[in-house]
Amino acid sequence: MFESQFVTILIVEDDPGHAKLIEKNLRRGGLENPIKAFENGEQALDYLKGQGDFAGHPIDQCTLLLLDINMPIMNGVELLRILKQDTKLRNIPAIMLTSTDDQREIDECYSLGCNLYVPKPVEFNRFSEVVRELGLMIGLVAVPSFK
Repeated sequence: MFESQFVTILIVEDDPGHAKLIEKNLRRGGLENPIKAFENGEQALDYLKGQGDFAGHPIDQCTLLLLDINMPIMNGVELLRILKQDTKLRNIPAIMLTSTDDQREIDECYSLGCNLYVPKPVEFNRFSEVVRELGLMIGLVAVPSFK
């Protein structure tokens, strides 16, 4: 197993089934990191800023985001835009993990500062394999602290 336990992975995904599947396959990829799931960008932003429902809770200083694009309330692109404009949060690595493979959205996410864009394959076994491979890669990534 990989020793990157100080990095907390935030899965920002509105489909609870997809979030569980992502977590399961990250674990299959060898990650033992803490994983927290949020159903929209607003919840994740509140968590990262220690506000709203997360006021007073300790904030993980080393975080990596896995963002879906199409979510209610605040989508992944909106969250990415806000994070990259915030001097305290801009260095948090953001991986877009989404079913959208529109080249304009891919280009927009990279222009906003995402670190990696991974289209979710529709076929279940391929999706599971892509996420497992992503877990292997994440286990090798050094993540900066944002506090």
